[in-house]
Amino acid sequence: MNTPNGDVCATLHSLFVYPVKSCAGVQLEQATLTETGLEFDRAWMVVDAQGRFVTQRALPRMALVQPQLKTFEMVLRAPGMLALHIALEKIEQAVQVTVWNDTVAAFDMGDVAAQWFSDFLQQPVRLVRFDPDHRRLSSAQWTGADEGLNQFSDGFAVLVTSVASLDGLNAKLAAAGEAAVGVERFRPNIVLAGLEAHDEDRLDALHISTPQGVAVLRMVKPCPRCPIPNIDPATATSTPVVGDMLQTYRQTAVVGGAVAFGMNAIVLHGVDMALQVGQAATADYKFD
Repeated sequence: MNTPNGDVCATLHSLFVYPVKSCAGVQLEQATLTETGLEFDRAWMVVDAQGRFVTQRALPRMALVQPQLKTFEMVLRAPGMLALHIALEKIEQAVQVTVWNDTVAAFDMGDVAAQWFSDFLQQPVRLVRFDPDHRRLSSAQWTGADEGLNQFSDGFAVLVTSVASLDGLNAKLAAAGEAAVGVERFRPNIVLAGLEAHDEDRLDALHISTPQGVAVLRMVKPCPRCPIPNIDPATATSTPVVGDMLQTYRQTAVVGGAVAFGMNAIVLHGVDMALQVGQAATADYKFD
């Protein structure tokens, strides 16, 4: 919604974290903001025998791994598997792993976790935890003078999209005789209500009112979409329907004509503040 002075007013409709990169997300009513995004988001990652990250792009079954965050542990469940319990404070051997072109300090989570993921994904892999002392920077090409930190995300701390953007896609899918899809396919951290479809593309800094003060996130880059939105998170099966539809209307010049959905953001202010569903958010447009 636009106000007479040009501000955009929205509310936090939903919040998600993805504790293990490329596994299922956890929907939350409240999440603590850290300098690397929402707490526990992409804090763990699955790597191959060479220490390189693996994702749903090559292993769609990762979508079926369901994390649950508890007070002192994360519990992972998957079809046909006993639950795996990971203590939130547990780490083991220090290792170096690779995310895209970044070499990142991490901690191996031990042989039990490695065997659990290897059995389910049917290839040798290991689970690692991000080393909080490591500073992984987002691309300065997009963040400019602001230093954007993240953990094991593809490159930025927070992904923001809107209810209206998903509704617009689903209207187009319905018109083509296809079933609606859920926002979880796009793996956002923050979903905003009260915007027009894809208005998030045009926003500058997002100011979120919390009991501790105003948290500030800056939108920095449209999110180019890989094939993961084509994967049904309930079944791990992939069809090209979503990607094909987005191709008809979401090619975005600023990312070289790639299909984009949602905006990557970095944290400017508000570390340790509590984001909660229903909180108000305001922003200005980057341009008219």
